[in-house]
Amino acid sequence: MSNVQIINKFGMFIHWGIYSVKGYHEQYRGRMGISRSEYRNLMYEFDPVKYNPDEWVDLAHNAGMEYICFTAKHHDGFCMWDTKYTDFNIMNTPYGRDVLKMLAEACERRGMLLSIYYSVPDWNHPNAYNPASSHQAAPEPSDKPDTALYREYVKNQITELLTGYGKIYTLFWDIPPRIKDPSINELVRRLQPDILINNRGYDEGDFETPERKVPEGDRFDKLTEACQSVGQESWGYRSNEDYYTSGFLMKSIDKIMAMGGSYLLNAGPMPDGRIDDHTAAVIRRVGSWYTRVREALQGAAPPAGPVADWPQKSKYIVVEKGGYVYLHFYEGLNASGATLKPVTVLPLSAVLLNDMSPIRFSVETMPSVWDGSTLKTREAYLHLFGIPAERFCDEPLVVRLKFRGDYM
Repeated sequence: MSNVQIINKFGMFIHWGIYSVKGYHEQYRGRMGISRSEYRNLMYEFDPVKYNPDEWVDLAHNAGMEYICFTAKHHDGFCMWDTKYTDFNIMNTPYGRDVLKMLAEACERRGMLLSIYYSVPDWNHPNAYNPASSHQAAPEPSDKPDTALYREYVKNQITELLTGYGKIYTLFWDIPPRIKDPSINELVRRLQPDILINNRGYDEGDFETPERKVPEGDRFDKLTEACQSVGQESWGYRSNEDYYTSGFLMKSIDKIMAMGGSYLLNAGPMPDGRIDDHTAAVIRRVGSWYTRVREALQGAAPPAGPVADWPQKSKYIVVEKGGYVYLHFYEGLNASGATLKPVTVLPLSAVLLNDMSPIRFSVETMPSVWDGSTLKTREAYLHLFGIPAERFCDEPLVVRLKFRGDYM
């Protein structure tokens, strides 16, 4: 395992390839039953003349993202870099330029970390078919499935990717092959000693990768990077996509990152290289919220001291950082106040990070906790009130509390 500890970060996932020409799905060939020879013709239609990686990096940076994970090769086997191991690559398109190199240079200019996605399934390679795995295309008559030969191909391509594009933050294998070969991750670590590797490759990696879901609980017990796409139907560009709302995505991000994970939010660029306006607008809205509450998301930890006894309710997660306690109401609030049982101590201050407005507070008994059997009210607890929940009904709310030093 890498000696580098992952710091929970917000990043951009990019699914881009010749499949974008059809505007259907990144697995267009497999899902539509297209032959290899017919699919290869898309290579000659792919000409992203409006590709400007600086625009991608600017969009990510302005949304508070710190890294970009790029699909160097998806299941179709098309390679988005100048590889010498197959002619099915970006250099043989009308565009004829190494788009990964261009992105790496743009990331370097802006101080953006670069991660690489590499699909283990390969629908173009004659040796790649692996019946033990999933996301496979049926071999064609001339194919000769051979996992050992294919793994040599993988090693050769990974060597290109990890030696020709600068420092790589993470390696995202996709689709576990159900074949154990520790030598491949060992190669990765020799080439990039500080890299972090996910758990979908030929051996155990450094981090888990929940996809399109938010796990239960309040803290991850393993390094985790969750991923979700702006589009509900596809990770690659889809011309008539059903887009998630920014509110849905923000709630997912807040819970994942409050639990200590990283989060990759995916965009599927159009065949001309641009990120479509709707996707960009969603990323900007999510980024606006994220940059306002970022201090409570990055580097926060489970609380210690008396705060550790606070129950981690399903409606909020409590974390601590730099002498502050943060409450993540990741589902939002249904009302303008919240009572925090069993807290009986007044904070020194309470602030809503969404707009930095002060929140009023008291320790009091609430009418809703009246006990009908004893005809008495129950204990007094910390009550936060006057929260402008209506103003932020589409956003997760994050409250920052400051207590006396002896309480913390």
